[in-house]
Amino acid sequence: MQPPADAIERAAQLSDALHAHGHRYYVLDAPTVPDAEYDRLFSALQALERAYPSLKTADSPTQRVGASPLTSFAQVTHQVPMLSIRTETDTSAEGAKAFDLRIRKELDIPPDAPPVDYAVELKFDGLAMSLRYEEGVLVCAATRGDGAVGEDVTANIRTVGQVPLRLPPGAPSVLEVRGEIYMARPDFERLNERQLQAGQKLFANPRNAAAGTVRQLDSGIASSRPLRFFAYSLALMQGRDVPPPARTHYDSLERLRGWGFPVCAWTRVVSGADGLVHFHNDVNAARDTLGFDIDGVVYKVNALDLQRQLGFVSREPRWAVAHKYPAQEALTTVEGIDIQVGRTGKLTPVAKLSPVFVGGVTVTNATLHNEDEARRKDVRVGDTVVVRRAGDVIPEIVSIVPERRPPGAEAFLMPRQCPVCHSVALRFEDEADYRCTGGLVCGAQRKEAITHFASRKAMDIEGLGDKLVELLVDTNRVKDLSDLYRLRAEDLARLPRMAEKSAQNVIHALEASKQAQLPRFLFGLGIRHVGEATAKALVRHFGGLDAIMDAPEEALLAVDDVGPVVALSLRTFFDQPSQRDMVRQLRELGLHWQESEPQASRESLALNGLTLVLTGTLPTLSRDEAKALLEAQGAKVAGSVSKKTSYVVAGAEAGSKLEKAQALGVAVLDEAGLMALLAGNP
Repeated sequence: MQPPADAIERAAQLSDALHAHGHRYYVLDAPTVPDAEYDRLFSALQALERAYPSLKTADSPTQRVGASPLTSFAQVTHQVPMLSIRTETDTSAEGAKAFDLRIRKELDIPPDAPPVDYAVELKFDGLAMSLRYEEGVLVCAATRGDGAVGEDVTANIRTVGQVPLRLPPGAPSVLEVRGEIYMARPDFERLNERQLQAGQKLFANPRNAAAGTVRQLDSGIASSRPLRFFAYSLALMQGRDVPPPARTHYDSLERLRGWGFPVCAWTRVVSGADGLVHFHNDVNAARDTLGFDIDGVVYKVNALDLQRQLGFVSREPRWAVAHKYPAQEALTTVEGIDIQVGRTGKLTPVAKLSPVFVGGVTVTNATLHNEDEARRKDVRVGDTVVVRRAGDVIPEIVSIVPERRPPGAEAFLMPRQCPVCHSVALRFEDEADYRCTGGLVCGAQRKEAITHFASRKAMDIEGLGDKLVELLVDTNRVKDLSDLYRLRAEDLARLPRMAEKSAQNVIHALEASKQAQLPRFLFGLGIRHVGEATAKALVRHFGGLDAIMDAPEEALLAVDDVGPVVALSLRTFFDQPSQRDMVRQLRELGLHWQESEPQASRESLALNGLTLVLTGTLPTLSRDEAKALLEAQGAKVAGSVSKKTSYVVAGAEAGSKLEKAQALGVAVLDEAGLMALLAGNP
């Protein structure tokens, strides 16, 4: 329905008023109407847009929150790369002086010449963001990514009140602005309080909370979290209404202010090394009162013609530097040392600390990394310790205060059992970490272990990806592998975003996986140090699973590819009753595989001692099929060509590997030649 003229006019008035009120509230921090009045205007515009959908535009204040969650983020190629800035490692005042000295040297400025002017800014601890506007409307917000390509997070950035959805008249028709998405400390504390009350995971710090929010696929979630924005550079202006080039970086920031972007009030211009030092000291003194986290300050040569003259080195501008601060430290006491078990089974000692405010946050935990590190620092329960937020982010214990150690404090000893599943914890040769050997039976490792079991190179259970595994584990539908094979299609269909057909497909894939290849099953168990090649060697040598499970270490060491570390890992895994019970249950649920006569060694195999490399696409065999045929005859299949390569098997579109084989004089086979080699007729 075509809206009447008065509706069009009223919608435009409401939109203009809401944009103006939003700018005064979010950017200027000087609201002129109470929240109730803003809500009344917002509701009136919503009602008009519902009645006349054609009035709903991309820059409407009602469109800050999208309606439907995304399935993934699209990639965005930055028209102007988002480059990084070099960090000055000297955190003292000398770091500022060193930067000024480098600039003067690069510009060949004599010592008695006037000082260089610098634009100085805060180095926000958030997430870099690029905003692109076309015809005055925000069309894309993209993360830095690798500097050349980022992710399109426009739907989430629309929810940030400080980001203009529409620019005022007179702005260039194409404009790209760079800045930082961050979360203020009071907002972060309130968000974590909400998370705690809802029984949800707490965020470690404001930066993690901001980054996690920006990458939410559902902009409704993003809108519920209090993100903010500061602009710090003008990257691109094109098209109509492009003003004359600015002379200085600071002038370009003033233009951004005029177009409605928030620019930090700490941004200013100073002269020479003394100005840099004073700014560094002033910000350091005020850090705890800023209301948001920073990890340093940034100095930029202010004159844009001098920036162009200085240019870049290794994709970093010569005309800018990030100057950080010494990590902040504080004293506290160690109340206990807990053991955390990671998704891959790594056991990490974590010191539980009396709460202490350091680096802008309250710290209650500090990782000790591993047993060697804990002993090196000699951290004990009851100790008074110096805590530092390394890089202003990660809490660490720098040292103990020996004279404050309480009598009877005992040295830390890493437990030899997993605190989650009580399986044996092992530290393998040449490794710093203890690891739980429970794997699939350990609650801490369950998601990672099941995802590995279902992966393409293991049991290849199509549809059972990490998202579904996470959902199944979090809802307690799957506690171990046997639960997978007890699932029903109707159980899966009840899960969020799981269609009935998709559920049925997963059940079919689980059923098909029961006819397993033994090497895939053995690899899928996730035994430490047992990869695909080792699993195949074990099956070739012993023939069946029971023989592998019962083999003593001496027998395991007779297998090619099995050394003392692998033999110990296998023996430890299968000596645990929980692992054997898991295998028994899987067999009872119908998992079976073809077993064969054991082969004493690979020496009797036709291709033993040969190394082959596969490249290109073969006419009838897949890469995996060709590899399996070769390995079954004792050959080793390598990933790169060298003088030790026996043959290169080349198919269509063979690339650099074929060229290298020809250069080295390595024999090249096609698929027919491969089959002849396998048949004993090279």
